[in-house]
Amino acid sequence: MGIRTHIAAVAALLAALTAAVALSVHGGGVRADPGRILLWYGIAWALFAAAALAVRKVPVRAATVLVLAGGAAVAVAALTAAPSTSSDMYRYAWDGKVQASGISPYAYPPSAPETAGLRESWLFPPQAACRDRALVRKLELHAAGGTCTRINRPTVRTIYPPVAEGWFAVVYELSPDGSRHKAMQTGGAVLALGTTVALLVVMRRRGRDPRAAALWAWCPAVPVEAVNNAHIDTLGVLLTVLALGTATADTRRGALLGAAIAVKLYPVLALPGALSGLRPRRAARVVLPAAAVIALAYLPYVLASGAGVLGYLPGYLQEEGYDSGDVHRFALLRLLLPDPAAGPVAVVLLLATTLYVLRRGDPARPWRGALLVTGTALLLTSPAYSWYALLVVALVALDGRWEWLTVPAAGATLYIGGSLWHVPLQSLTYGAAALAVLTGAAVRARTAPGRTGRDGTSPTARTVSWSAPDGDRRAHARLGPADDAARLAGAAVEAGGEEGQ
Repeated sequence: MGIRTHIAAVAALLAALTAAVALSVHGGGVRADPGRILLWYGIAWALFAAAALAVRKVPVRAATVLVLAGGAAVAVAALTAAPSTSSDMYRYAWDGKVQASGISPYAYPPSAPETAGLRESWLFPPQAACRDRALVRKLELHAAGGTCTRINRPTVRTIYPPVAEGWFAVVYELSPDGSRHKAMQTGGAVLALGTTVALLVVMRRRGRDPRAAALWAWCPAVPVEAVNNAHIDTLGVLLTVLALGTATADTRRGALLGAAIAVKLYPVLALPGALSGLRPRRAARVVLPAAAVIALAYLPYVLASGAGVLGYLPGYLQEEGYDSGDVHRFALLRLLLPDPAAGPVAVVLLLATTLYVLRRGDPARPWRGALLVTGTALLLTSPAYSWYALLVVALVALDGRWEWLTVPAAGATLYIGGSLWHVPLQSLTYGAAALAVLTGAAVRARTAPGRTGRDGTSPTARTVSWSAPDGDRRAHARLGPADDAARLAGAAVEAGGEEGQ
C-alpha cells in the first residue's frame, strides 16, 4: 500500500469513528437506553484502535494533520447532543451563575431558598416535570426542597476545588445568554483540543513520535467525557501535560501541578512522577510552588466561606466507599482479601508504587512514573466513572504504553453497562484491564536491552520510536552517540519499571 492509500484508510476510519461517537452521544441517556450507548461506544473504541494502528504507517507531517483534524471532528460530533451519560455539567453551570451574582459557590446548595432568585428554567424546569417518570429518566431530573432540577445532589454544596470554580465562572461570563447549555461543552472541546496541541508540542520538543498524540485526540473517552459531558477533569489533564511535558523549570512545573490539583484533586497522583529521581532540594522546588498555588487559589474562597470550601467532599468520599473496604471499591483486592482489609492493603500498595517511582523513576520522562502511579490507583480503587481516567489517556499518549487504555475502557463499561448484566462487572472489567497491563509489562520486559532477536539486533533498537514508517527519514533519523546512549539508558529504566509493576 502506498502512502496515499494509508492516509485515505486513516481518514475513512476517522470518519467512521466520528459517526460512532455521534451515535453514542445521541443514544438517549444512560438511564433510558444504556444498551444502545454501550454498543456504539464499543464500536467507537474498536474504530479508534484500528485508526491508531493505521496512523503508524502515515508520514509524520500528514499524521499530525490527521491527529488534529480527527480530534476536531470527534469533538464536533460530541457537541451535537446534550450530555449523554453524566449530569455534572449542570452543576458547573450553576456554580458559574452563582459566582456571577457575587455569591460563593460553597455557601449554599442549589436547593437553598437563598439562591431561588438565580434559578433558570433550563436548570430548574417546572415542578410538574419531576412527576413525569419518562421525563425524569430522559433528563435525569431530581426533586428536592420543593424544586425540580437537572443538577445532581441538589441538597448539598459543591464539591469542586477553586481553579475548577474559576473556570466555571469564566465560561459563564463568556457565554451568550441564549447558549448557556452549550457553553461548558464548547469549553470542554477547547480544553480537549488544547491538550492535543500540547501533546504535539511536547513530542516535538522531546524528539518523540507525534503520532502518539492520536492516543488522546481520537480516544472515545475524550469526546464523550471531555466534550459531551464537559467534565472539568480535562482542565486538570491539560495543566498536568503542560507541567510534565513543557515546563523545564522546577518552580514552573510545581506551579502547574498545583493548579491541576486545584482543579480536581487526583492529579496529585502525577506528583511522584514529577519528583522521580530528584534530590530533596530540587524536589522542594516542585512541591513548595505547588502548595503555594493551591493555597492562593483557595484563599479568596476561604475568606468568603471558611471551612465550607470543602463542600460535599467528605460526604462524597464516604458515599463512594473510599474510606472503607466498601463493595463499591477495591474490587480486585476483594477477590483475594476480606472486605475490611481491602482498603488498607490498597493504601499500602499505592504507597509502595509511589516510593518505587520516587526512587527509580526516570526524571527525563516524568510522565512514566505519573502513569504508573495514576493507573495503579485506578486499578486498586476500581471507580465506575470513566472520566476519572482522562488523565491516564493523556499520560498514555506521552508514554506510549497503550495497554493502560484498558483502564478508562473498564470504567466506561462498568458505568454504562452496570445495569445491563447481573454479573460482577466491576471485577471483570478491571480484572481484564489489570491482565492487559501485566501482559504489556511482561512483553516489554522480554524486549529489554541485552536480549537479541534472530537477526542479532536488540529488540529495543528496533522499537525505539513509537511508530516510524518505512521511508520516513526524519522519524528514522540517526542521532548522535550521546543521544543513542541516553535512549538506551531510558529503555533500561523502562524495562526495570515494567518488571516492577
